[in-house]
Amino acid sequence: MKRSFTLVDVLLLLAFLSGTSWAVKGSSQCRQTKSGMIRPHSVSITEFGAVGDGVTLNTKAFQNAIFYLNSFADKGGAKLFVPAGRWLTGSFDLISHLTLWLDKNAVILGSTNSDDWPVVDPLPSYGRGRELPGGRHRSLIYGRNLTDIIITGDNGTIDGQGRIWWEWFQSGTLDYTRPHLVELMNSSGVVISNLTFLNSPFWTIHPVYCSFYELGGELRLFLWMNSHVRVQNVTILAPLDSPNTDGIDPDSSDDVCIEDCYISTGDDLIAIKSGWDEYGISYGRPSTRIIIRGLIGETQLGSGIAIGSEMSGGISEVHAENLQFFNSVTAIRIKTSPGRGGYVRNIYISNVTLDHVDIAIRFTGQYGEHPDEFFDPNALPIIERITIKDVTGKNIKVAGLLEGIEGDNFRNICLSNITLNVISESPWNCSYIEGYSNLVTPETCDSLKESIFPKHYLDCYHLSRHLWSSSNQNKGARLWSW
Repeated sequence: MKRSFTLVDVLLLLAFLSGTSWAVKGSSQCRQTKSGMIRPHSVSITEFGAVGDGVTLNTKAFQNAIFYLNSFADKGGAKLFVPAGRWLTGSFDLISHLTLWLDKNAVILGSTNSDDWPVVDPLPSYGRGRELPGGRHRSLIYGRNLTDIIITGDNGTIDGQGRIWWEWFQSGTLDYTRPHLVELMNSSGVVISNLTFLNSPFWTIHPVYCSFYELGGELRLFLWMNSHVRVQNVTILAPLDSPNTDGIDPDSSDDVCIEDCYISTGDDLIAIKSGWDEYGISYGRPSTRIIIRGLIGETQLGSGIAIGSEMSGGISEVHAENLQFFNSVTAIRIKTSPGRGGYVRNIYISNVTLDHVDIAIRFTGQYGEHPDEFFDPNALPIIERITIKDVTGKNIKVAGLLEGIEGDNFRNICLSNITLNVISESPWNCSYIEGYSNLVTPETCDSLKESIFPKHYLDCYHLSRHLWSSSNQNKGARLWSW
């Protein structure tokens, strides 16, 4: 048995934009997190009877500490300090205006007893548990309808002890869908930073429905500049053969920034989602305005960055840059299927370095996997305006496997400045794909050979804006305008 691994002046910006509804700095860098902010009230988990011996169950201690700290929510918030030790616990809830701080040698351990992970209702955008009909086990660290929540520390560790869950899943003995390690629902002002996450039973960090559609334009712009959810400087590890241990899965959420993370897991390092088939279409909550920057990692069962396959609420305005993937099956992947509906559009991925990757770029239009028999097979997804540029790779087996859907071509796929050292004699395989390319080696498939410049750069997401912004750098106006 393999061992398991141990968060600008808005008025000036609005005036400058003069009508542009959304913009962020061209660097795409997350704003500085507030993980080091001082809370006026602080307690240690030991004050509530917790024992850090790795054996004593401390669920009640965590619950009681957070219940006590709730009285300080309107007084500047509070901090729950977890000192060095191994703190075994079942699932517990967070509150608003809370900092959960793990000291350097602190380890929060997930219980290996499934009864310590309560069963909750399925997400409405999924209609059922992702793996099994019915409910799902609640995440180890859980929050709902929160604001100003910080999970951070001095590189402390949150370990889900997921091996027992992987064994239950593989043997078919589970009654409900496995739990995440951290799940935050309908929340804002979330910072997760400076921690190590190990051995999640299922997806590791799952922000879902973290959006505020009712806010006015100026306030929404301010929140976007500060992000609803920021994940920075985290390490996420699980064995490379562990099932479905995704790293970070933004789901039906907007204004998410993921930066400077190392992820090595058994499935997708980052997977952007927005609901499943008829349930996602009905719920209609997209994922949009997502920044990914400075990601390094490997996966032998998934992709470096995946979009889908659950994308029925729509996914758009995703910007990813400065990515390094190695020893992986796929680097960049879009997954969808007839029955999904929804859309994936306005995706921009740049500055990617690959080493020992089986498939550099993969689009899958027949992914399948439906929640039940009630999905509409005629609900076809719209996949368009996908730009991938500035990619280098060595020891690549296949440059691109791009499979659209018959009668539903993936459109305006733009590839620019891509150089891959490919082993295969057939480096590209494309079907039901329409788009353009420039400076791609080895030469891409026929459906993408028409040049981007000068006729088609307006069809390629972000390229026209990139050219516009470059001409305005002397004004300090290097912006992304969406």
